[in-house]
Amino acid sequence: MSTAIREALSAGDLGPGQRLVEQELSENLHASRSCVREALQDLAAEGLVELVPRRGARVRVVSVDEAIQITECRAALEGLCARRAAERAPAGQRESLRAIGDGMREAVTGGDLSAYSALNRQLHARIAEMSGQEVARGLLDRLKGQMVRYQFRLALRPGRPTTSLPQHLAIIDAILAGDGPAAEAAARAHLDSVVEELRVPPGGTEPHAAGFRKASG
Repeated sequence: MSTAIREALSAGDLGPGQRLVEQELSENLHASRSCVREALQDLAAEGLVELVPRRGARVRVVSVDEAIQITECRAALEGLCARRAAERAPAGQRESLRAIGDGMREAVTGGDLSAYSALNRQLHARIAEMSGQEVARGLLDRLKGQMVRYQFRLALRPGRPTTSLPQHLAIIDAILAGDGPAAEAAARAHLDSVVEELRVPPGGTEPHAAGFRKASG
């Protein structure tokens, strides 16, 4: 149950500050209210949900400063996962990243934000899975759930996908080459760039590459 709600948070189906009504979640997830209540308590312990006395639960709102700290932690964890994936994953598994990279290129060329965002999430999840570092993977799942508000804000920023694409491709290339140190450095560099983007306020004037339109439908 906790996993289902966490996935809804990561996908942006449940937004920051949104009330989480036990009855609605029970019906949508086909689970008892007691199971939902227990899941919300677990997610509150992870920092994803806020339990308000006499008002129920809501998705916790993360400040910019906290988002930066979360991303700095992600940089360390994702760097570790990228290194482990490069050094330990079988060649066949590593090769599966090539198709994701090709899809990301096509999404940028076609201006398909939805496809790019989905492939972005798939790439990060796949690398964590391939790493075999289950502790880091679990921590990343928790951290990413808190970053939904900023993930979508950054994705909509003009030029961001064009900027992040070569960063993602550098991670993929290093893992395909089995170069652990390069994979770790590329992953850290990518997350460091996210930190810098988070420091730019909405509507900021920091220059970016060419714009990127949101996909229709």
